[in-house]
Amino acid sequence: MLINLDALGDVLRNTSVLPSIRRAYPRARVTWLTRPRAASLLEGNPLIDRIIRLEPGVDTLLQTLTFDLVLNADKTMVAGGLAMSCRATERRGFGIDEHGSIVALNAEAAYLYRMGLDDHLKFKVNQRSAQDLLCEAFGFQYARDPYVLHAERPAGLRRLRVGFNTGCGPKWPLKKIAIPTVEAAIARIVHETGEPVLLLGGPEDTQTHEALAERLGEAVVRSPTTEGIQVGAAHMDRVDVVVSGDSLGMHMAIGLGKHVVAWFGPTSAPEIDLYGRGVKLISEMACSPCWSPICQELVPCSARVSPAAIATAVQGCLNELDAPESGLGEGGGVDAIHPHSGQ
Repeated sequence: MLINLDALGDVLRNTSVLPSIRRAYPRARVTWLTRPRAASLLEGNPLIDRIIRLEPGVDTLLQTLTFDLVLNADKTMVAGGLAMSCRATERRGFGIDEHGSIVALNAEAAYLYRMGLDDHLKFKVNQRSAQDLLCEAFGFQYARDPYVLHAERPAGLRRLRVGFNTGCGPKWPLKKIAIPTVEAAIARIVHETGEPVLLLGGPEDTQTHEALAERLGEAVVRSPTTEGIQVGAAHMDRVDVVVSGDSLGMHMAIGLGKHVVAWFGPTSAPEIDLYGRGVKLISEMACSPCWSPICQELVPCSARVSPAAIATAVQGCLNELDAPESGLGEGGGVDAIHPHSGQ
């Protein structure tokens, strides 16, 4: 059983460990325990045999089940308690001790555990992706396997070249690009491509999209924001390039094999693998990354992103897609990294 409850983007990203599990245990029956909202990201995944949603009564269910191997990806008390409460021959990843402290359950998980305690290690030293780190923590061989995300593209809808994911989850509001920058970047992209940009996001982005549509008119097309993650993924699959902050939308675009222009301010860019399909725009502010939900700066990094840098990165991705002989569209290359200048 694999336990991964927290952060929707992490749940989707961690589907990349499934091929490693299957290679190590070809006949395994894989169960994934997660929260109900995250379950929609896992539905239709051919590498998962059973999804258990963390709902009332699940703790009782888990106490009746026996697993050969429990893998816990979350360094939290709830996930750690669940990992320790079910019967298992072996446990890897993270759990809790009798005092409620988070602990690494196996030697291979020690480095990832230490990254949660050492900001210098996490922000300045580490250059490995989160997928690589999790494979190591679980004791598997890392092979840069892709995410696994199932989406059914809506029939009859116009395909567009570029989509812009405008938001992020409420816990980390500074991970999204400031809306005035989004508006200016979209105007530049439309000028260069000659077609509208598809607005992408969730329920929290509905009013933002309404405002952008009112100001930009035919320069944007709105996708549904309140019909669930699967519908959102299906509409994202209409485009070739997605612009996003470090958010669930970014992970969905990676999972769908899109070229991604990803902006990083408060979070760590090395932990994200674009699989050679895209560009990372990285804040040059001295305090970045900070992993903070608030900012004391007069102008936060999210408002310093250059619209020109975004538009240039998008055009670079489109050029790669229009030149298949480059081979970068297959996801085997190295992610392009560009510091971005202020406006």
